Amino acid sequence: MPQRLLEHLARLIECDSQNPPRAITPEAGMFVHARGVLEAAGFTVEMSDYGDGHVNLYAVRGEPAVLFNCHLDTVPVGEGWTKPPLELTVEGDRAYGRGVCDIKGAAAALLAVAESSESPMAVLFSSDEEGAGGCCVRNFLEDPDHCRFEQVVVCEPTGCRAVLAHRGYLSVKGRFDGIAGHSSEGRALADSAIHRMARWIDAALDYCEGEKTAGRPTCFNVGLASGGTKSNVIAGEARVHYSARLGPGQSNEQLLAHLSSLGGAEACATWHVPFSGPPLPAAGQEEAPVRAFCERHDIALGEPVHFWTEASLFSAAGMPAMVLGPGDIAQAHTADEWVTLGQLERAAALYRSIVR
Repeated sequence: MPQRLLEHLARLIECDSQNPPRAITPEAGMFVHARGVLEAAGFTVEMSDYGDGHVNLYAVRGEPAVLFNCHLDTVPVGEGWTKPPLELTVEGDRAYGRGVCDIKGAAAALLAVAESSESPMAVLFSSDEEGAGGCCVRNFLEDPDHCRFEQVVVCEPTGCRAVLAHRGYLSVKGRFDGIAGHSSEGRALADSAIHRMARWIDAALDYCEGEKTAGRPTCFNVGLASGGTKSNVIAGEARVHYSARLGPGQSNEQLLAHLSSLGGAEACATWHVPFSGPPLPAAGQEEAPVRAFCERHDIALGEPVHFWTEASLFSAAGMPAMVLGPGDIAQAHTADEWVTLGQLERAAALYRSIVR
């Protein structure tokens, strides 16, 4: 294992980038370290601060055809650690620390590749992926010059195998309005906001079950539902928060529009979308260019995954995108998060091959 990679990883891990609270600025230690390494290696570095902890570091050397993307924020440390979460610990063939797998290990590999080569290379480090907002990447893609890359590599953990497809993620909050009153009134059956919400949930479940039966992989879940005052009061308001995960080629917008029309919801419900990320590849895009890229670079292919990544945002912007990084998603977001040294070294070798 190259010692320099572990030195980079230690500097990244010691920076507290938990999200929430996403108390991250361009002066955060991880950005200061990455910027110093990249500028010393001949990169032009641009920092963008969108506020509220949304920060991008975009570094370019030469005229590269490939963009590497890593987020540097992590989930909260949480309970149950037996090792210091904000300090790199190496025991045997494992490196421990919050973010070593998801995905500061990949970032350290990229820094090691950047300073050991003079080849053209482009890297985007962002700070808000764990907040499921995509602000950093979406703002980055507003510049047409940033959409010119022939291939994007998003460095989430895939066991160092290229993942070409994953589900999208749609998060929706709804409010149902009713007509409050005494529950002795017969109109409660129709006027209760909770009853209206229940009819909508029933219709949405039937629709999504039908999609599954038809071979369209729609995952749907009502995670939160609330409303009303007490049992003898007709509910004047009810709220629901659901999520859906669609397969490649499906559209979040089409599903949202259809679900919003079910069960009489058009007359009594309003909807708000906190987050919408398309599947990979995004609607209208194909796997073929990415598959050809992997064949040219002798990169092994992995199976589609169920978790969402920002690769789909690049795909939606018209660029071929894949997910390729060290570690296993099962090791992410856990106490004593870890990644093997072999995976880190393998990732560095793959990234170096792509750059060259």
